[in-house]
Amino acid sequence: MAVYRHQTGEFRAMNAQIENAQTESENNFAQDVLEGLSASQKYLPSKYFYDAEGSRLFQKIMELPEYYLTNAETDIFERQADSILDQFSASGTPFHLIEFGAGDASKTSILIRHFLERHTPFDYNPVDISQSAVDELAADMQTTFKSLVVHPIVGDYMDSLDQLAQWDKFPRIVLFLGSTIGNFTDHDAIEFCQEIRQHLTTQDRLFIGFDLKKDPDLIKRAYDDAQGITADFNFNLLKRINRELNADFDLQNFDHQPSYNPKTGLAESYLVSNQSQIVSIQALDQTFEFASGETIHTEVSMKYDQEKINLIAQQSGFAIIKQWYDSKHLFTNSLWQPGNQQ
Repeated sequence: MAVYRHQTGEFRAMNAQIENAQTESENNFAQDVLEGLSASQKYLPSKYFYDAEGSRLFQKIMELPEYYLTNAETDIFERQADSILDQFSASGTPFHLIEFGAGDASKTSILIRHFLERHTPFDYNPVDISQSAVDELAADMQTTFKSLVVHPIVGDYMDSLDQLAQWDKFPRIVLFLGSTIGNFTDHDAIEFCQEIRQHLTTQDRLFIGFDLKKDPDLIKRAYDDAQGITADFNFNLLKRINRELNADFDLQNFDHQPSYNPKTGLAESYLVSNQSQIVSIQALDQTFEFASGETIHTEVSMKYDQEKINLIAQQSGFAIIKQWYDSKHLFTNSLWQPGNQQ
């Protein structure tokens, strides 16, 4: 694992240990594809969107005019960074800033810049399953912020929390931004947050983004943009299976179809077979039949109201400390502290 910016001070003692602490990430891609395409309702896990090409496409999605989420969360960080920092470190105590699935950290950089300008003692720990992704991000962050201590961590989110807990007792602020929690079903979101809770102490915090319920047309446009980038993002799953598992998906035989239910707040994405066809995946030694109109479920993007946010926090063992909203009230970042285990 690459470690950037060896620094004296509170975090110096952990640098050498982090160099040897890389967690190997198992590649279950083939097994997950087999299980998903063998199900009665075919599906592909959305975590596999983010190979190199998928990550590139998602960066383009975040720049689209229809994709309001990025601007909304950016608005929160730009206008309310002081208030956020006061909650992260009111007394100037050093802390670890840990980001799950950091991407290019463009929004997080707003907070980091502000924290550094305030001479806040902290380090930045982006976590991803891709070694190249976190190394590239760490190098970019170190170029942008010369004084920033960056410890990229490759592997499972929960493993990263355990790694940092071994070196010191400074508070850990876990960032889970961009309404990524919306990619879970309600049940899975609660289980995920419960698992985070089990790895945190009472002094740690979870800073989590939620996309709020709003005008259905605004939501629909965010997942069916005029340029077709979101469709390409979904089709990249099939390209990845073709490339990595030696499959023969013909992308022209599928259509991208998003949907949104304003009552439940559930936005979903599907790839729809536009004809009867058989797809072979040589790495699995399997063929898969598709009827015309049959779907592959690719993504859930839940939208929330305050009642559901409260429920997820309570059932996963957290208490809500504070919430911040963008100027249009489209999005909220919520700060949670560990409470009683459920």
